[in-house]
Amino acid sequence: MREKYISQWEDQFNEQMNVRKEKRSKLSEANSHPYKHGIKPTATASELIEKFGDIAKEDIGETETYELVGRAMMVRDFGKAAFIQVDDGTTRFQFYVKKSITSEEGFADYKLCDYGDIIWAKGTVFRTGKGELSLEAHDFKVVTKSLRPLPEKFHGLTDQELKYRMRYVDMIMSPESRDKLRTRSKVVRYIREFFYQDDWLEVETPMMHSIAGGAAAKPFNTHHNALDMELFMRIAPELHLKRLIVGGYEKVFEMNRCFRNEGLSVKHNPEFTSVEFYQAYATYEDLMVFTEKLMHGIAKDVIGSEKIVWGENEIDFGAKFRRLPMSEAVIEHTSLSAEDLKDKVKMISFLKSKDELEVDPNKLDGLSTAKLMVLCFEEFVEEKLIQPTFITEYPTEVSPLSRRNDSNPDIVDRFELFINGWEIANAFNELNDPTDQLGRFADQAVMKDGGDDEACDPDYDYVRALEYGMPPTAGEGIGIDRLVMILTNSSTIRDVILFPLLKKETFFENKED
Repeated sequence: MREKYISQWEDQFNEQMNVRKEKRSKLSEANSHPYKHGIKPTATASELIEKFGDIAKEDIGETETYELVGRAMMVRDFGKAAFIQVDDGTTRFQFYVKKSITSEEGFADYKLCDYGDIIWAKGTVFRTGKGELSLEAHDFKVVTKSLRPLPEKFHGLTDQELKYRMRYVDMIMSPESRDKLRTRSKVVRYIREFFYQDDWLEVETPMMHSIAGGAAAKPFNTHHNALDMELFMRIAPELHLKRLIVGGYEKVFEMNRCFRNEGLSVKHNPEFTSVEFYQAYATYEDLMVFTEKLMHGIAKDVIGSEKIVWGENEIDFGAKFRRLPMSEAVIEHTSLSAEDLKDKVKMISFLKSKDELEVDPNKLDGLSTAKLMVLCFEEFVEEKLIQPTFITEYPTEVSPLSRRNDSNPDIVDRFELFINGWEIANAFNELNDPTDQLGRFADQAVMKDGGDDEACDPDYDYVRALEYGMPPTAGEGIGIDRLVMILTNSSTIRDVILFPLLKKETFFENKED
């Protein structure tokens, strides 16, 4: 039975792959294992370039012996000699294999080598007649035999879906993709270190929840068999992190994965990463200062410049970020006045006059003036906020977990950070009045009963936690994926996620036996 599945797969092999299979067999016959272990390089290509890169050909002399391992990216064969371009993950280097210099076994291995194989060479460094730094191979091994040929050498993967589906090939062929994803890792590391240096505690909270809460989003459902219990994949870690503030931690953060059952776009992936953090006795104004300092540091220390180029725009991460109330932002970027924002009829008329409106105009009459203002902001303002801008004074109606402003209960103490027209961060003074919170949960539940699949059920345990008393707290979430998109000049979120969600791949056509 197992042979059925093996043959079904290998029947797909083309002639070139079958030739490589034959070479693999010949390696085995020659007692040269095609998948060797215990191979340890003594240097990297970048280290050799750094050490010998500025030394002239005649001054290199006899060097010590080095061992390098990498993937063969180009083979120029001259019969009894060859030059092989190798990528070891740090940069590219050249091996020189020659029958009269390389060991007999090593040269025999070379003759069974293909473009894409992982290879090892041991030898000394020299510079060719054309001045290219190279390793003269005194010994050579095929470490891992590649059965599948890589894409055409000079263009790599050109099909965008294949780039994301076969990320491993994309990274082999494109150092730019590899560097971009390495930058993501550096950004995450910097953020963690930034928090550590300010004495924050990193925590891990559940990724499966019995109640979907902490944000307005449609969750993914799952089921726990042993408990016979419906669960939801986390849409936000917020409520658990605030429970920790109740419990006595004053500064907590989590580098978290969240899951939202939403559509795919250049800025949305259903599984995404954010850093979420909460500080007792801080305010959202404190978090603005903290966030600005964090962004300055990421640009300067990770990217190497506070001026970030994205598309046609240059974004200044080094300047002081603008602070702008939402109502003022709408007035600044539309024809609406302060008085118009209080007039539901005028706002609906303004929105209906716009052809590009994404919301069904027939549903506008059911929205409050606060929600109409937010709609105007989302439709006509967000995309114009290219330079880093903190948008403040959000309506209470759209902020179910935020603390009301003491002087104006219609707004909350909240900001969202926009860069390049995208929301990057969301923060607010946390609501710690359990009665107010219960009422907001009840409002959400009514919306859910009315068909809103992004509204949440009441989290009564969280209300109970607040009833024990949570100190005045400010909290924030920063989207890592979009931030890295901006820092790496990436036009789609898929470029900065190692394995973005794609439609299921079909390997075989359905055929009758």
